[in-house]
Amino acid sequence: MKKTTLLILGIAATFYSGFILSTIITTLPGKNTDIIQTNNNINLNNENNLKLGAFSVSLNVRDINASKQFYENLGFTVFAGGPEKNYLIMKNENSLIGLFQGMFEGNILTFNPGWDENAANLKEYDDVREIQRQLKSNGIKLTMEADENTSGPAGIMTADPDGNVILIDQHR
Repeated sequence: MKKTTLLILGIAATFYSGFILSTIITTLPGKNTDIIQTNNNINLNNENNLKLGAFSVSLNVRDINASKQFYENLGFTVFAGGPEKNYLIMKNENSLIGLFQGMFEGNILTFNPGWDENAANLKEYDDVREIQRQLKSNGIKLTMEADENTSGPAGIMTADPDGNVILIDQHR
């Protein structure tokens, strides 16, 4: 009991000391506490960032109706597709989940250039072929490529270092 009490007091003292030190540092004269936020905004708005469009997770499900019920209980509603088509796109505010039964193995991170999270066309976006060129120039190996001599709908695929499949699927 004595060791537990000392451990809890030690953790509390460490937390309190860190809080006090942080407060003192950020209130020093000339200390700009907005630097972190400003730097984050610069990185997020970097013109070199690829415009990948809407993001969703495409899940390989065993029973589309059971998965539909589960995600409805989490507050998602059907946005597109249907159980008879073996796929549903479900939405909760800006979050999108695709449920796919028997269409592919594993789960896929999906981006849709040219679309926002409501499948509305974006005024400005990077064409999938331009994304492909940039990824290849950055040394990313693609497992599926778009034909560079075409325009319109196309897709590319890659995998991250952990094997997570990434699909960049342009519909327009």
